[in-house]
Amino acid sequence: MIEIREEEERVILVGITAPGGDGAYLEELSELVKTAGAVTVGTLIQNREAPHPGTYLGMGKIQELKALAAERGATGIVCDDELSPAQLRNLEQQLEMKVMDRTLVILDIFAARAATREGKIQVELAQLKYRAARLVGLRDSLSRLGGGIGTRGPGEKKLEMDRRLIHSRISVLKAELSDVKRHREVARKQRERNHKPVAAIVGYTNAGKSTLLNTLTGAGVLSEDKLFATLDPTTREYALPGGETILLTDTVGFIRKLPHHLVEAFKSTLEEARYADLILHVVDVSNPDMDMQMYTVYETLKSLEITGKTVITLFNKADKLEELPVLRDFQADSTLLISAKTGMGLEDLGEALAGFLRERRIYVEKLYPYREAGRVQMIRSFGQLLTEEYREEGIFVTGYVPAELLGRL
Repeated sequence: MIEIREEEERVILVGITAPGGDGAYLEELSELVKTAGAVTVGTLIQNREAPHPGTYLGMGKIQELKALAAERGATGIVCDDELSPAQLRNLEQQLEMKVMDRTLVILDIFAARAATREGKIQVELAQLKYRAARLVGLRDSLSRLGGGIGTRGPGEKKLEMDRRLIHSRISVLKAELSDVKRHREVARKQRERNHKPVAAIVGYTNAGKSTLLNTLTGAGVLSEDKLFATLDPTTREYALPGGETILLTDTVGFIRKLPHHLVEAFKSTLEEARYADLILHVVDVSNPDMDMQMYTVYETLKSLEITGKTVITLFNKADKLEELPVLRDFQADSTLLISAKTGMGLEDLGEALAGFLRERRIYVEKLYPYREAGRVQMIRSFGQLLTEEYREEGIFVTGYVPAELLGRL
């Protein structure tokens, strides 16, 4: 019996750091490479102010890298920055092996994880934009066969297209994405008509967003200890302690140096946070780079023009630590310590969400004639009905209602 298995890629990670830097950030690149299905066999860091414009690394480091690759039996190189076409071509010529960059690895992970039609369109669009800019650099390897990072998604057939065909395909995908975006806007407007408050769950990748959604709503979203375990946004209803409900929307995780092609392609998905009433910012409190991850999330939100929202920061994975560090987030309106896995602190989260809704609502105390009983049902459906007393002249109610509903009541 002949056993056929895919050959494991063995890669060396390469990064540029300012003089005095330690290159600890390559640990995240190692996790990305592992998620993409390769194994890291070595790292190389060059201390310099900026990457070399033609070869990314200096010539001395390139020779050192070539020797390291031969010694470790590496099949490829992964650089921590996005390479220009010239840098990619020159490095491949100097090293005589496959060269990849951080963007290609992330795109490959997204291609493997996309499950819905929208997700697949977004990933293919991002991949084609990335490859269109590098057709000249890829010219010698367009017919290359084999597996590994960078070959998933649109596939080798797409790589063989010339620039004209790629741009034609990009136009088709943009039209399809616009159609999907219209459907998303219709669903969003329906929620607005129903006066359903929405909280968007955002955070660094692998911070525990999907686990939180599953624990609160039983959504059944894939939840793994991996980067970008889920890509497609999921919206579920969550019942609060007082009987009110709020919609929770999970979004794609953010990451340092998130490729601009992906931000552009996933903009319709990420816009869910723009139209949300509240931002739940999930932070992995067990990660030593917690502060950097929080900074990345806020910078990404700012680049998407998502500002001025009420933010509740949830310091998650508290169950992983014996001793907690000092926890603070000066950009958040409030913070909570939770564990989405064990349920610790989730009752406090429910109370915080209920309090947020109360602040946005107006207290009403009114007697409705029996012929207007439908308005009582409106309070029950879209607000919070506190008391309901049936009197001879009508129904006396007290409760909280959304400000935009007050005129109809």
